[in-house]
Amino acid sequence: MKTNRLSLLALGTLVLASCQHDQPLNTALEGKVKKETVSVTAKVTGRITQLLVKEGDVVQKGQPLARIDVPEAEAKLLQARGAFTSAQAQYQMALRGATTNERRQADAALLAAREQADLAEKSFNRVRNMYRDSLISAQQFDEMQTKYQSAKAQLTGTQAKRDEVDGAVRAERIRMAYGDMLRAEGALKEVQAAIREKVIVAPQTMTIETISVHEGELAPAGYAVLSGYDNSRTYLRFTVSEKEVGTFAKGQQYTVKLPYTDQTVPARLLTIKELNSYASRTSSYPSYELGEATYELKLLPTDSAAQTKLLANQTVLLPRN
Repeated sequence: MKTNRLSLLALGTLVLASCQHDQPLNTALEGKVKKETVSVTAKVTGRITQLLVKEGDVVQKGQPLARIDVPEAEAKLLQARGAFTSAQAQYQMALRGATTNERRQADAALLAAREQADLAEKSFNRVRNMYRDSLISAQQFDEMQTKYQSAKAQLTGTQAKRDEVDGAVRAERIRMAYGDMLRAEGALKEVQAAIREKVIVAPQTMTIETISVHEGELAPAGYAVLSGYDNSRTYLRFTVSEKEVGTFAKGQQYTVKLPYTDQTVPARLLTIKELNSYASRTSSYPSYELGEATYELKLLPTDSAAQTKLLANQTVLLPRN
């Protein structure tokens, strides 16, 4: 008899405890605080020389977070500057045309070609007369004739070069020089941009949560050096069943409660989204039946100060309507 009384007492205690546990779940939806994650990556591969922040710091947009050492960037910068200077000079030469010295060289080459042509012509005339008198062989005559024709051709080519020096530069040559200068300038700006990336800055106002690469370690390009939360994009997420979702309306204001501090946070319902069957549910014990669709409520705290104070994955309660 005593054993039966103890069993009934234990059973009553369990029922009472169960009722007390289920009471808040029946009166309020349990959800979580979710913050948008921000990853800060290195654009160029280098070694971290200095960390300017620590975990838990709140940083502003544009604030330096870390410094990277990229030794080869300085050498590439010198190469790019040299290539750009050379290409720029070639373009200026194409615009201005030939210089005074180049004209003198062309005049001297033309004068030498004329003298050679005159000498070849006189020699050819002598050899031709001797050939008519049968004083030389036909082979000697042919050789002298070939030298004369070659001197005339050389004179024609030298004259063309002299005319090119005096005339305007071809538009195609100017465009080609301009294109080479633009290509060199682009390479220079690319190296300069890489050097600016030696300082990692905050992309926006955020709270530093994790530092993945520390001083002295190598940070590969594209690897997340730091990560944190954007306090301005703090949301409250709740999971509701299909039979309860109709009681909530987008744009309506709600009062969300923090169960462990007894504080309340005003929030506005932004979206109601259906969850797939494999999606994670933010409410611990959503009341839904088998085959019933589930939805996620996304609320935005209207108080900016409250957004900063809320912690990621903190439990919040939304009263049922």
